[in-house]
Formats: sequence, structure tokens, C-alpha cells
Amino acid sequence: MSTHMPGTHEIRYAQCWEDADILLEALNIKPGAHCFSIASAGDNTLALLTQNPARVVAVDRNRAQLFCLQLRVAAYRSFEYSELLQFIGSRPSRTRATLYRRCRSELSPDARQFWDARLHMIENGIGSAGKFERYFQIFRRHVLPFVHPRSRIRQLLRDGSPRQRRDFYHQKWNSWRWRLIFHLFFSRVVMSRLGRDRSAFSQVRGSVAGRILRRVEYALVELDAAKNPYLHWILAGCHGTSLPVALREENFEIIRSRLDRLEWHCASLGEYLHDTQPRSFHAFNLSDVFEYMPENDYHRHLKMCVRAGAPGARLAYWNMLAPRRRPGAMQDVLESHDELARKLFARDQAFFYSDFVVEEVREAAL
Repeated sequence: MSTHMPGTHEIRYAQCWEDADILLEALNIKPGAHCFSIASAGDNTLALLTQNPARVVAVDRNRAQLFCLQLRVAAYRSFEYSELLQFIGSRPSRTRATLYRRCRSELSPDARQFWDARLHMIENGIGSAGKFERYFQIFRRHVLPFVHPRSRIRQLLRDGSPRQRRDFYHQKWNSWRWRLIFHLFFSRVVMSRLGRDRSAFSQVRGSVAGRILRRVEYALVELDAAKNPYLHWILAGCHGTSLPVALREENFEIIRSRLDRLEWHCASLGEYLHDTQPRSFHAFNLSDVFEYMPENDYHRHLKMCVRAGAPGARLAYWNMLAPRRRPGAMQDVLESHDELARKLFARDQAFFYSDFVVEEVREAAL
């Protein structure tokens, strides 16, 4: 999720709650490509390195989010794979403070000062350090137990056939109490106080909880909950056997060996692209950054991306509650890959979103 909103010292997202598997397939990154990425917590920015790009530029206006990315880079440089999972919080650990001391020297002075003052976050696992993750922690510890016992939650996270998942959801999970609690806890009012910044809802119309509940049902019935790392974290507070792209063992050494191709900048999307040369990038991971903008600002920033994109450059971004996709006036310079986006969105395990958009810069753009 994007953090392009006011506030520069609060960690809003300690993880990227966006499915990097569909992101990488959408962007179709070729070896030697130059990639642009909204930094957020850093997971998906690091996942781009698995595609062998020449350069990945991460941008975020919230310095705290860049400190999250820096800390992950330091962890990849300093730890073995099992230690990385413990440090993130994917696996239990009592040695995170010791691990931090081992990687601390890899941080910039500002990042070191930031994390030195937040050792309690380190000890709890840095994947839990954001406002959004604390929101889920409240839900997991204090709300969900009123609806479902732990045994039922464990049953939800087990392997099962589509038929078994459907029967379980409708017979055991989807109770009136579940629906009531969900509509209260994931309402616009509660989410803006505990989970996301109030400005995230400035462009949203209609029911928030109802839309999210429909996506949750899809994730629990149509997708395999046992293989969903995002759902597992929400319900269990850690990752299960399935992990996001950047945390998979087969990608650990690949990412570590390519960290020198990564750079980061504290700037808004518009600030950075304003000074970018035309045709600089071949892929754009734009998170859900456009959702926070009025429609005319979205169009203006989209044009900036087109200008900065080489012919054939792919743009990928999510809509959660505010619909954003290429206006008809830009069809000569930006092609919409709607069929591809629909196929990928059907597999999206980060189930908060209402839409996934894939677009491509045409040769006629310049």
C-alpha cells in the first residue's frame, strides 16, 4: 500500500500488502530493465530485484517508510535466511534485538537513530511495526475471538478443496456475528482512526466494509487460505509455510547479490518524476498511490509516468476503494491490458483491493 500522504515519521505500513506474484507477472520485467517503485515497506521493491533489472528506484515521501526499506536491506546483507524470517516476524524469535545490533552499522545515521528509538518494534518483529499491522493485531487479539475460536481459525488455514472451503465458509465462518463485527471494525470511521490515514478515504464513496467483505469471501472461498501469506499474518500474526516473494528462500541470495542496484529517494511521485528524463523506466510499481488523489491529479501524474516510461514500459497499480484507470483521452499513448489484469486479479491473495490495473506506454507517447 502506498504511503504517499501527509506524515513523515510514522510507519504506516510495515509490510507491502500487495501480491508481488501478480505484480511481477504484470510488469514483465526484462533483464537490464530500469524499474520505478513506490517504496512502502520495501518488500515489493526488493521483489523486483528477482527479475534481474539493472536498476530499481524506490520513492516515498514518508521517511519512516524508507527507514523500513533500509532496515530490510541491512538485514539481507547481515543475516542468514532463517534469521531474516525471524527478524521480520515471519517466524518466532527471542533474539531480534541481538540481530538488530548485528545489522545496525549498515544503516544511515538517520535510520539508525530512528530504529534505536524503536527497539520495542524490533523485538516484536519489524513486520508488525506499522499502524496498519497494529490495526490487524487489535482485530486478531480483541475482536476475532468474540466471533471464532482458535480451533476454527486453524481449520480455516488448513488445506481444502474448493468445495470444502465453500462449505466451511457458509456453514461455519459466515455467521451473523462475523458480518456484524466485520462491518463495525472495517467501517470508514474505525479504519480511519486505527488503520489507515483519514485522507485515504477522501476519494471514496459508498460502503467501505461491504466492499472489503465481498473480497474477503472471495479469498476464503475461491483462493486457498492455507497458501495465503497475507491472510495467515492477519489471523495468526506471522507467516505460514507460504511466504511473499521477497521472503522466499529461493530468492534470498538473488536479492542479496543485487542490493547494489537499488536506490531510494524521499520524494512524492510527482516530485521525483518531474526531474526524470523521458524514457527512463521500463516498469512502474505504483502501489495504490492514485487512490489518494483527486481524479484530475491522477490524470496529471499518469501523464508524468508516461513521459518517464520507455515505449513498452508497463505500469501496475491497485484500486482499493476509489476507481482509477486510464482515461479515454490517453488511449493513444497508454494501452490498457484489461484481460491480463483480470486474470491476475483473480489470483490476487492480498484481497483488500477492488481492482488491479495493468497499462503499457505506447510508442506514440513521445
